[in-house]
Amino acid sequence: MRIYLAGPDVFYPDALARAGAMKAACARFGMLGVFPLDPAPAEALLAAEAPEWLRIHAANEAHIRSCDAMVANITPFRGASADPGTAWEMGFMRALGRPVVAWTEVLQDYSARIAPDGLAVEDFGLADNLMLEGGIALSGGVVMRGHAAFERCLAWLGRQ
Repeated sequence: MRIYLAGPDVFYPDALARAGAMKAACARFGMLGVFPLDPAPAEALLAAEAPEWLRIHAANEAHIRSCDAMVANITPFRGASADPGTAWEMGFMRALGRPVVAWTEVLQDYSARIAPDGLAVEDFGLADNLMLEGGIALSGGVVMRGHAAFERCLAWLGRQ
């Protein structure tokens, strides 16, 4: 089973080490981890004159299409919620009809992380926005929180 490893991990200085650790965990569960920074599949290669951001997008979209499921890191990134690029990738995988499983290192509910600003806040006891969690649930996936959540996602996928 090929697993797309979505999340903001690509932005960290140790992105390749993070990728290596996640791929090793996937291998322990008999899965192949595909990280966004992996070489782009041939069908994703755009002309060299295409803007870099578009080449990155095309490569990640091709990686997602090549995978059977997604494990997404929705640990809050640069704010109270998941990385927006990760959220888009989750929606894309959901639209392909494939399972999305997510993990977060944060135990606190989404609603507790929102600073009061006079606007309504969804308070359903979820780890993140209801649209993200709804897409995960309707894809047949789950959200894991806390210690070893990534590995618990892999174990859950392995039982499906």
